[in-house]
Formats: sequence, structure tokens, C-alpha cells
Amino acid sequence: MNKQLIFGSLIVILLCFIAILAPVISFHNPYEQNLSLRLKPPSLKHPFGTDELGRDVFSRMVYATRVSLSVGFISISIAVIIGTILGLISGYYGGTVDNIIMRLVDIMLCFPTFFLILLVIAFVKPNIYNIMIVIGLTSWPSLTRYVRAEVLKIKNLEFVLSAKLTGFSTARILFVHILPNVLAPVIVTFSLGIASAILTESALSFLGLGVQPPEPSWGNILTSGKDYIYIAWWLSLFPGLAIFITVIGFNLLGEGLRIYLSPKEKQ
Repeated sequence: MNKQLIFGSLIVILLCFIAILAPVISFHNPYEQNLSLRLKPPSLKHPFGTDELGRDVFSRMVYATRVSLSVGFISISIAVIIGTILGLISGYYGGTVDNIIMRLVDIMLCFPTFFLILLVIAFVKPNIYNIMIVIGLTSWPSLTRYVRAEVLKIKNLEFVLSAKLTGFSTARILFVHILPNVLAPVIVTFSLGIASAILTESALSFLGLGVQPPEPSWGNILTSGKDYIYIAWWLSLFPGLAIFITVIGFNLLGEGLRIYLSPKEKQ
């Protein structure tokens, strides 16, 4: 039994339900301020307490789930599209095209991804849409290498050579005949990449360079919590746990998918 896949799937499904049903689950308006209730500890009315502006932390956490999952899914979708296309082209054509793409990958991997993101964010307005785009545009190099390696293994197999002899276009050979056979690393990278993107968004928001208030984000809730850590522990504990559980969930899902899609692992 693939326990990683089961537990990871359960966590991810639960998070998706929370994000979709946010208006139903929330007890209060996540943007509503009430200074008379500021920094109230967890209670029946406010299960996760209130923040420095009297806003209900539970409601903000629920809506922040939407933000985190949106950033994760959309940014990694961008990265997967770019990485898969470049990997297919690089592995299939080889030669000069392969050298150019691989040197670009090497250059991108020379710099820490978070450093590149900080560099780009310094020149654009920090908001959720720019964060998605920037994370997506800096997260594709590793996937390009994985896809290229898989294409190199199968591009000289009989079914690909038959497609060439039949006269199919290069695009059809790449996306109809080769792509389905290299999807395993793409699917695993997508799941693991979402966890990484959520961590990156939370770190940027914590630094004030990500999702901007009053829009709720686990990162900016943590930011407000660090100023009151000794008198309002709940502002740091709950978003920290949410990030931890989410990252664990997607990592378990990715590892479970890797085992499920790998014949050697199954054996």
C-alpha cells in the first residue's frame, strides 16, 4: 500500500476543500477590523484568536489557503509548461539547440532560485500576480533536465522512428508520441514544485515582498505575529503549522506519485 500517496492526497484534497469553501467555513469577514478585540487569544468565537487589528485569524487563515494554493498551482503550471517544452526540444533536436538550452539551464541553476526571485521582485510591484509569474519563470530549469534525459532515452525507439518515417510533423511526434512517455517526472515535479512555491511565497510575504496586506497570506500573518510573539503566540503558531502541513502534504503526494509511476519502486 502506497501510504505516502494516500496521506498526501488526503491532505491536498482537504486543503482544496478549505480553499473552495472559504466563504462557508469562515466565521467572520477576514478584512473586518475591530480594535476592541485586538490580540484576543483563541476562544469559541475566534478559534485562532485575533490579530493586532482585531481581525479573526481563523478566517484570514482560511482565505490565505486560497492564496497559497493559487500561487502554488499557477506558478508551477507556468514552470512545467516552459520546462517541458524546452526539455522536449532539447532532447529531440540535440546539437546546437541542445547546447544553447542546456547552457541557459546551467546559468539559471548557478544562482539560488530565491535570490533570482528577490532580484526580479526588486524591479516589479510585489503582488500576487507578479509573484506567480516570477516563481514560474525561475522554477523550470531542473524539470528541463529531467524531461531532456527521458527524451534522449526514447527518441530512437521504434515507435518514434516509425512516426518519423510516416511523415508526422515534429510537433505531433513531440506532443503525441514522446510527451505521454515522459509524463512521470513532470507529474512528480509538479507536485513537489507546488510545495516549494508555497514556501517561497510565504517567505516573500514574511519579508514584505509577497502578497500585500490587507490580502491574507500565511506569510504576512506570520510577519504580524513576530512583533507580538511573546503576547500573541497564536499569530505565529497557526500559520506556521499551516505551511508545515501543506508542504508535508504535497511532498508526500509527490513521493507517492514517484513510487506509483516507477516500475522499479513498485517491485
